[in-house]
Order: sequence, then structure tokens, then C-alpha cells
Amino acid sequence: EVRLVESGGGLVQAGGSLRLSCAPSGLDFERYGIGWFRQAPGKEREGVSLINNPDGTRYYADSVKGRFTIDSDYAKNTVYLQMDSLKPEDTAVYFCVARVLKGGAWDQSSYFGHWGQGTQVTVSS
Repeated sequence: EVRLVESGGGLVQAGGSLRLSCAPSGLDFERYGIGWFRQAPGKEREGVSLINNPDGTRYYADSVKGRFTIDSDYAKNTVYLQMDSLKPEDTAVYFCVARVLKGGAWDQSSYFGHWGQGTQVTVSS
């Protein structure tokens, strides 16, 4: 059974930082693309960032480029999302996702069969 365990959400002031962690189990970590989607109240779910572990390619939504950084720790089988210069519009539930990338847009949510339970990120102004 595949499980994606997230941690690191919380409340922070605008301009602050948070780091999210995702520790998958039940899958071959080095074969998967692992990343994050988010969903704010009343809005559609959107792709935030993803790292393709087989080749290290990183993807970012335009709205977070230059502020968020995604990395994999292969020794710990954990993916981290470092979020700096946070804005109130970053407030959302963040979900860890995983799939083997075989084509298609990296941020197409319907391609992902594995989702974490979500962690709340709240940025106050």
C-alpha cells in the first residue's frame, strides 16, 4: 500500500518561511515524480512543484518560481518543499502527490493516483 505522509504546515506571517516534508512508503522512491498540489477555499486544485527523481528535473508553478524550492533526500526517501517569501495567497491545503512520469503535463491532477492527506498552510498579512 502506498502512503504519502506530509508534515510541516502551519501559520506564518507574510514574508516568512515554512518547509513541508513528504515521506512516501510502499513505492520505489527513485522511480517516482513526487511533488505538491494545493487547494485554497473556493479554488481549483493547482500544481505547485514536482521533482522527477529518476533525473532530478524540477517543475514549479509560475506563481511560486523564485520563492519555493523542491529537493529530494534519497537517503531518507523524503521530498522537501522549502517555501520562502510566503504571501497570503499561498494559503491553502497542500497535498503531496506521486506518480511515475510517462508524459503529460506535470501539473495535471488527474494523472496522480497517490495523494497524501494534506497539510494546512496559512499565511497572515
